[in-house]
Amino acid sequence: MGILLDIAVGDPSPNSPYAAYYKVHPTVLMGNFIAFLKRHLKNPNPKREKINGVFLGVATVLAFALPTFFGFWAIWHFLGGFNFWLGVIVYALIGVVLVKFAVCIRLETDWAKAAAKAIQENDLTEARKYAHFSRRDSSNLNGPQIASAVIESMAENIIDFKFSPIIFYSLLGVTGAVAFRAVNTLDGMVGFKDKENINLGWFSANLDHVVNFIPSRLTGILIIAACALLGKDYKTAWQITKRDHSKTQSRNHGWPMAAMAGALHVQFEKPDKYILGDPVEALDGGKILEALKIRDVAIVLCLLIFLPVLVLVRLFVFPF
Repeated sequence: MGILLDIAVGDPSPNSPYAAYYKVHPTVLMGNFIAFLKRHLKNPNPKREKINGVFLGVATVLAFALPTFFGFWAIWHFLGGFNFWLGVIVYALIGVVLVKFAVCIRLETDWAKAAAKAIQENDLTEARKYAHFSRRDSSNLNGPQIASAVIESMAENIIDFKFSPIIFYSLLGVTGAVAFRAVNTLDGMVGFKDKENINLGWFSANLDHVVNFIPSRLTGILIIAACALLGKDYKTAWQITKRDHSKTQSRNHGWPMAAMAGALHVQFEKPDKYILGDPVEALDGGKILEALKIRDVAIVLCLLIFLPVLVLVRLFVFPF
């Protein structure tokens, strides 16, 4: 239900940061919380700053996961004890909304389609608006480079905004999905090796690597499986995944990116960073739309795998 709600209404665009909906989005609240702590935890002593980085990571996850856990516990035991069906309805409504906030499908889909259309119409000024979330300067990118940036970001986001939230929700309930979103937001804000973040963000970056270790590899596998179901070249997708998954700076994101490059018969390049895949076919707006189809089938496969896991966990491990 949370995924269906996201598909129906999506997320607010960062391009309109003053919208009320954007301000109260949990990921934005997490970002503001992290930014606040970061200002107070910077330290000229590298060792002290690394210790502060551990506190930053743990405090952020607990600040959002604990209220979620105990809030649902209270709803289940107290409100549900007073009136069972009232407890179920309130629990479900809040749970659906929080799970919706943990995933992002609709906004990415809208951006990808808009980028594909702009590239096909050779409107590069418009197309560049949708390449920014790949963390590269889009001001001088041409059409194929924009397509590459968009597809690479989509491949990474299958882990961060689809599979990992689904997996952690299946295993640990809504609290797990919220905790993962906190970990991923930490990595997105401080998990860099630049001078500003290398010490304060080391713990967050490594924590994100650990929690995404299995989901990232599963993402690569399911992209290849989706290719097979769609009648695409799954063999090349597998070969490129094996060959190129370790070429990215991220130890996790290379798996889905390499798999997607192989599936589409294209080459992704981030200058001075990595080259993935072979330039067999041209990168254009049509490849973005192909990547969307592969992504969607992979999401369905992930849901089919983890729905039984979810049911078993709820029956025998965590009843709420």
